Amino acid sequence: MKNGMIHIYTGDGKGKTTAAVGLAVRAAGYGKKIYFLQFLKGRSSGEIESLKKFPCITVKRVNSGQKKFFYEMTPEEKAVLAEECKKAWDLFCEEVLKSDYEIIILDEIMALFNNKIFEPELLIDFLNKRKENQEIILTGRDAPQELYETADYVTEMKMIKHPYEKGIGARKGIEF
Repeated sequence: MKNGMIHIYTGDGKGKTTAAVGLAVRAAGYGKKIYFLQFLKGRSSGEIESLKKFPCITVKRVNSGQKKFFYEMTPEEKAVLAEECKKAWDLFCEEVLKSDYEIIILDEIMALFNNKIFEPELLIDFLNKRKENQEIILTGRDAPQELYETADYVTEMKMIKHPYEKGIGARKGIEF
C-alpha cells in the first residue's frame, strides 16, 4: 500500500498556490524534504520568498523571466517558454525520481496542459514512476479529467466574488 497520495487544487478561485504553500509549510514543520516547482508565474511573490527561507524546501521556477501572462506573449516568447518548461521538466524528473523528496509540489502544472505545452500523459507517466511514499500536489485551473481519476484528493476553488471584478488589482502580501 502506498503512503504518498496525489492532491489536485483546481478551479477558478483564489487559493490554489496558497493551499499548496500551506501544505509545504506544515510539512516543513515536521522536517519533511519538499520540492516546489512553479511554472509560468513570472513576478515575485511572498509565498515563494517565504518558502526559500526553509532549508528543507527546494524552490525552482520556470518562467523565462516573463512578467506577461501566457495569452499576452508573442508566439516567439511562447516558444522560448515552452522550451524552457520542457528542459525544466526533464531535469525535474531526473532529479526527483532519484531523490528522497517526500513532498513534491507542481504549481500551475495545469497551465502547461491548458496552453498546449505538455500533454497530461507526461505527468501521468511521472506519477506512475514516482516512489510510493512521495506526496504529490498539483495546482492550476481546469485540471484534466484523466487526472481526477489518478488523484486521491481533488479540491476545487470556486470564485464567488473577487475584487478583480471591480477593477482592483492584485495586492502585495495578499494576492501575491
